[in-house]
Amino acid sequence: MRLFSCFSVDVLTRRSCAALCALALLAGCSPSTPARSEEAARAPDPRPQPLHHAKRTASGFENDYGPLPRESFLKWRWERFTQGLPKPPANGYHFPMAHPDVPGLKANRTADTLTWIGHASALVQIGGVNILTDPMFSERASPFRFLGPRRRKPPGLTLDELPHIDIVLISHNHYDHLDRPSVEAINRQAGGPPRFLVPLGVKAWMNEIGIANAEELDWGDETHAGGLDIWFVPSRHWSARTPFDRASTLWGGWVLKTPAGAAHPYSFYFAGDTGYSPDFRDIGARFGGFDLALIPIGAYDPRWFMHAQHVDPEEAVRIFQDVRAKKAIGIHWGMFELTDEPLDEPPRRLAEAVRKACLPANAFIVLKHGEMIQLDPPSASAAAVGR
Repeated sequence: MRLFSCFSVDVLTRRSCAALCALALLAGCSPSTPARSEEAARAPDPRPQPLHHAKRTASGFENDYGPLPRESFLKWRWERFTQGLPKPPANGYHFPMAHPDVPGLKANRTADTLTWIGHASALVQIGGVNILTDPMFSERASPFRFLGPRRRKPPGLTLDELPHIDIVLISHNHYDHLDRPSVEAINRQAGGPPRFLVPLGVKAWMNEIGIANAEELDWGDETHAGGLDIWFVPSRHWSARTPFDRASTLWGGWVLKTPAGAAHPYSFYFAGDTGYSPDFRDIGARFGGFDLALIPIGAYDPRWFMHAQHVDPEEAVRIFQDVRAKKAIGIHWGMFELTDEPLDEPPRRLAEAVRKACLPANAFIVLKHGEMIQLDPPSASAAAVGR
């Protein structure tokens, strides 16, 4: 999430500056960890715990392949301030928009489609089931209405244009991935609420805001919804919504598959938000590959600070290869200025990374905001529609 510095105290009240500093700790861009209380650290837990639960240090959840490194958040903020980063994209934020067939999406019960709404939000239709990933429709990715990262493009679909959503997948609780007004609105949709699938620890937050139909999963857990088999799988990231709850809820990605014996089998992987790690080779080995993957490609500079928590396009291609996907769509770019690279850089770097990896040009692509593609059978190429 893009943050704002507290250096311009001449134009900010002390209260606003304090709020900005609090927002900095929630950004999804800071690897430092707040200390837990001494009492909590001493509290025994007699139950055997998976390694990633990290109860041995009472520091919340942990990544499977080691903790995120501690880097200087203030150094990064000072670099941004002195260098005037991030630079605006060369196109001046005039990204082309596509206009999907909204009535067709709402009526669709047979065609498998994917529509990129923007950032990590996508509408996936598989076997007549409508699935929404990390819904984010608000103007700012922030706990505040008056500051925080502001969207540079409207969502490719509005909340009113969505078909009835059956399943919502949440990757983690950062504000650019778990947006309260968006999930509340979807929970109130006509025809009844969807089923929210969330990481371990997020269900309590959902219940607090009046969403009673959430199911939380740990890494490796399996559930079933809409006739699909669904698993929650690891990523390399972290969580927080306040300066005091870092790593208290889990983060990860989602695997969806049609059940064995389905007339039209399909498999789908949503990576969520992540740095690069061996987790992806593990996922590829466990599930044997995917027909389609949504993989983040943005929010990666400067690498000395972001490398552990956000992949760059070259690492995104490695994930594509590790999970054995047949086709991938690049997400997590072009909407919010979270880090230092221009918003239009990730697609260019992705195309070059795909070329250098000797992959077909259409194996790993990006879409326009609002673009819908037909998810053809695995042996065919996806054809763009609704351009």
